[in-house]
Amino acid sequence: METKVTTPLVKGLIISLLLIIYGLILRFTGQSQNMALVYSGTIIFVAGIIWACANYSQQLKANVTFGNEFAHGFKTSAVIIAIMLIYTIISIKFLFPEMVNQSIAITRQKLEQSGKMSDSQIDSYVSTVKDHFMLIAVANIIIGFAIIGLISSLIGAAIAKKKPRDPFGNQPI
Repeated sequence: METKVTTPLVKGLIISLLLIIYGLILRFTGQSQNMALVYSGTIIFVAGIIWACANYSQQLKANVTFGNEFAHGFKTSAVIIAIMLIYTIISIKFLFPEMVNQSIAITRQKLEQSGKMSDSQIDSYVSTVKDHFMLIAVANIIIGFAIIGLISSLIGAAIAKKKPRDPFGNQPI
């Protein structure tokens, strides 16, 4: 009987769903601007990728290499990036369009409090951010999740159990 391995697509869907639910909880409890809680969602992502690697090794009874583990983890990360990208675009455009103005207002407030920029510089900066908000969000998702996914995949591949068997070891001469 062949061992059934859960695909990176399925694992990516599960982890993405957890990230989306966590984000919605933050949004509906008014904590979406609490950066400590927002960034703690990264723990879900990292733990999910490490779980994906460990689960992959377990399903194959540790007959995997570091490269196999890493590839599985990074493929899972790629699925998560794609799903979170789609979700982010839908959120900004349709579900929570007020998010743009709220983020801009908070950015303006922080810049004014820092006192490092003049009012005209703040206006120019805020205008640029507002005009390119979607592009900035998309770039942050792709770059941020790719870097974290890379690191998480390396960690997951390093700690998952590996005992690869030599396929040519039992061959007659």
